Amino acid sequence: MSRPVIFDLFHTLIQGADEERDRVVGEMAVMVGLAPADLVAAYHATWRDRLVRWDVEETIRILAGRLGGTPTDEQVARAGEHRRALARRVLHSVSTATLDVLDALRGEGHPLALISNATSDTAEAWSQSPLAQRFDVAVFSCDVGLAKPDPAIYHLAAERLGVGPGECVFVGDGADGELAGAAAVGMTVLRTREHNDSDPGWGGPVVATLGDLPANLREPFKAMEPSGAHTGTATA
Repeated sequence: MSRPVIFDLFHTLIQGADEERDRVVGEMAVMVGLAPADLVAAYHATWRDRLVRWDVEETIRILAGRLGGTPTDEQVARAGEHRRALARRVLHSVSTATLDVLDALRGEGHPLALISNATSDTAEAWSQSPLAQRFDVAVFSCDVGLAKPDPAIYHLAAERLGVGPGECVFVGDGADGELAGAAAVGMTVLRTREHNDSDPGWGGPVVATLGDLPANLREPFKAMEPSGAHTGTATA
């Protein structure tokens, strides 16, 4: 069996849509009677809770309460659907080129998994996205109460694949300390810069685009230095 490959989601397979997220949260604020800038700031300040504890409606109610608002159930539902619509749009924004890479990897026998620090709206929309059918395993922080770089979330993904962490390759842009977290549990790490240069100080191999990944994975892994050993680009 070819080595399992575990991917990050945002800024790795798809754009993170950060500016659109802030815009949508500002629109949600208007729906529930809050100042847009205040709700956007509150969303940024509570990112960890939103990743591992609160669902969409809980987030709206809790943050509205902290900001002095008392939205009705109808307002909360409307704002929640606005957030869910964003998640659907973002997941469907995946490029044909990225889907082709995933198909190529599956065609070469690589089991594929996802580990995403994501809020519940993303996890809910995942099954209807064009990405979902290409993955054997998907682990979302909001579903398991764990977030990268916690070692437990990497172990969980590997366990669901039926392999040890040391057998896996992790591919990500580097946000949230995910590369160091993957390396710490023994995964081979490849950083991608295609969508965002999130961790320029990372000292391991880099792929400029996901299109370079299949060729890199065909190379003997003994030729890949351990993650963090040097600064360089993995080449085909």
